[in-house]
Amino acid sequence: MSNDQAYYDAIKQKFAEQRDLRLGYRPEGTTQFTSDFTGELSRYAVDPYGGEFTPREPIDDFVEVLFIGGGFSALLTSARLRERGVQSIRIVERGADVGGTWYWNRYPGVACDVVSYDYLPLLDELDYVPKDHYAKGPEILAHCQAIARKYDLYELAVFQTTVTATLWNEDEKLWHLETDRGDRMKARFVICANGTLSKPKLARINGLESFAGHAFHTSQWDYSYTGEALENLEDKVVGIIGTGATAVQAIPGLGESSKRLYVFQRTPSSIDIREDWPTDPNWARRLKPGWQARRRERALNLPLTETSHKESREEKIRRQENANIDYMMRIHRRIEAVVKDETVAEALKPWYMFMCKRPCFHNDYLPTFNRPNVHLVDTQGKGITEITEQGPLFEGTQYELDLLIYATGFEVQKTGIYNRIVGARGLDLRDKYDTGIRTLLGVHSVGYPNLFIMGGYQASFQFNLTYILQMQGDHIAQCIAYARAHGHETIDATPKAEEWWVQEVIANRGKTTRNEECTPGYYNFEGEYQRRQDGNYNGGVTRYLAHMDNVREQMAEHFAFS
Repeated sequence: MSNDQAYYDAIKQKFAEQRDLRLGYRPEGTTQFTSDFTGELSRYAVDPYGGEFTPREPIDDFVEVLFIGGGFSALLTSARLRERGVQSIRIVERGADVGGTWYWNRYPGVACDVVSYDYLPLLDELDYVPKDHYAKGPEILAHCQAIARKYDLYELAVFQTTVTATLWNEDEKLWHLETDRGDRMKARFVICANGTLSKPKLARINGLESFAGHAFHTSQWDYSYTGEALENLEDKVVGIIGTGATAVQAIPGLGESSKRLYVFQRTPSSIDIREDWPTDPNWARRLKPGWQARRRERALNLPLTETSHKESREEKIRRQENANIDYMMRIHRRIEAVVKDETVAEALKPWYMFMCKRPCFHNDYLPTFNRPNVHLVDTQGKGITEITEQGPLFEGTQYELDLLIYATGFEVQKTGIYNRIVGARGLDLRDKYDTGIRTLLGVHSVGYPNLFIMGGYQASFQFNLTYILQMQGDHIAQCIAYARAHGHETIDATPKAEEWWVQEVIANRGKTTRNEECTPGYYNFEGEYQRRQDGNYNGGVTRYLAHMDNVREQMAEHFAFS
């Protein structure tokens, strides 16, 4: 910590220089990635976890509520619908089971960065206490399956099936859904629950299809090649492209198991200590019913830090920025203390404000770079630009690999990601959003009656995503219950309510400092310009929940019914 403002200004200047450097290398924004896994790239769309694909006859039936996706969004909302007496519920899921993110992401070391007692939902309802302070992937997947069993969601569920079209039929007041298996389902209410980070993407790299070795995306981890404990890699040269949250968790195991590991880095992550421990059984035993709900409520009602009423806005911003820089410099000092090679240590230092990119927490990531078989290839913002039959080629050096792993992330907060959604008057949702996202609360959109969106833009963002999803699920269940109780066939947002919310998002988002001054990443659309309404509502989760309460209390003002 320093009292010298010139010290902070110099670091901010370096942050800006590093951001501009990375923007200069990859100015194309989000188009530098592709999620179109067809042709030669179709091997990256294979589900390695679902076992044999089971043929079945096409389905032609009606359900009252249909979920597109089987992750926490669908599970949480289904639970609330069940509590309100809704029986006819179907989940249509691309994978072979429920779980969503936690079905697909089974790479070694996978775990949640949010404390398990807050992240895992419905702990009161399932009378369950997580095993550790931070839950690991297998436990989270098992918890998803337990929710599905408790609320009888497997009965009508359809797996290994992708919804390809969701079409509103005005005469029937029903949604008609088509799938990649020839289904023709009908539903009164449809909830888009396809996930915040659900469709894997690859960087557009010259020669991507030409690699002759084995390759996969982290969300389709091939344990038949690596071995369940990565034991098959002891004689293999492995490369991994990406150093984000997924890679940070996978790299320690890869470094320990492989003959040689090359880590290809474009921008380093910030790595803080992860304080994990087994759940104290005595603490768990003393928990009273409703403990998780009370815990979450306390977290929402934490008092704000007091500041002097004489402090100007500029002084407040400067104080917050300086505190942020102090935190990041602590991250730097930890890197210097842990990583023995000074050049590698310097390359692993993140030069941006905390929360510009997703923060990571891991105790073994940095020490992995002290292993003699682990090599950091720091591309200094350029990224890998060419792949040959042998492997990545960077600045004249050919890296010959047996296995190439892509830790290149996912499409972010896309509604209808595999699915064409056409509402009233034949308007495709993508076409409506083409001039700017328009919703009410990020959940409803005018012209798409009985359609609800979860985990999309214009909703509030919180690092503990399941909390927001649970609040959205409660809201949706209450809206459906209201329509059913009052004999309404449809519920749709009013244009006035939608316009009000668009303006709220603009007023509470704008082009924030984080978006304008941050190094490129998925938090800021890889640095590309975005319309002011195309993002999350940043007015705070407490205000967002209050807005949802207000909308429900004034149903007649915010919704049109028929």
